[in-house]
Amino acid sequence: MKALIELIKCVVLGLVQGLGEFLPISSSGHLLLVQRIFGITEGGQLFTVLLHVATLAAVCIVYRKQLLELIRHPIQWKTLWLIVATVVTAAVMLVFKKYFDAAEDGRFLGWCFILTALLLTAAEIAKRRVKGGIVCNDMKWWHSVLIGGLQGIAVFPGVSRSGATITGALMCGVRRDEAAEFSFLLSIPAILGGAVLEVPDLIKNGTGDFSWYGLIVGMIVAGVSGYFAIRFMLRLITKKRFTGFIIYTAALGVFLILNQYVLHLF
Repeated sequence: MKALIELIKCVVLGLVQGLGEFLPISSSGHLLLVQRIFGITEGGQLFTVLLHVATLAAVCIVYRKQLLELIRHPIQWKTLWLIVATVVTAAVMLVFKKYFDAAEDGRFLGWCFILTALLLTAAEIAKRRVKGGIVCNDMKWWHSVLIGGLQGIAVFPGVSRSGATITGALMCGVRRDEAAEFSFLLSIPAILGGAVLEVPDLIKNGTGDFSWYGLIVGMIVAGVSGYFAIRFMLRLITKKRFTGFIIYTAALGVFLILNQYVLHLF
């Protein structure tokens, strides 16, 4: 029975990561929330890193042609803008590290979900204003600085990384499909860098509440659900609106703030 419960937890966490990483709802915020509800106290950090690695595989599969193109022809503006945005992300994370560390307990979770709703509202406005738009190779240096900075802020649990970076790209006039591509390609160094930084703690703390079997199942679920989430997001950004995600993240944020100060349900 205990093994079955663990398996269910791993599947749920895998789904949360796979869907939340690429849909604009914040995977880190939902993972923190679900771990709190499940009462996971040890091993959560390791599981989170492994789930991120699984979703990284999903990005590489969906964008394999674009990645091969960048490898074969690295000398292009898109490559430079991805590097600039990554450097800016790292700089933001280093400068505000103590604030990010303080947020890991979820004290700002509700407010961060509301921030995600505001970012998606800005994206919706920008999406309607952009007619055609520019491609990634036509971006300016300050475009990548803005997008990288927004990705850095998305380290706060509850702030959607994909939502923040896509919003930044749309505000800069980038074409919708190109905005999604830049956002997802930008997630590759971010996820890799985050995983590497966590290695010392992972070696020290081990698997905690999880067995390796459960971790592997969670990774598979995260990778598969992440693949379909990317496909869905690509259709959504070109043809649909973010209204449902705006309502969801705003409502969740308000509920979490009420729970923190009034309800105290968990």
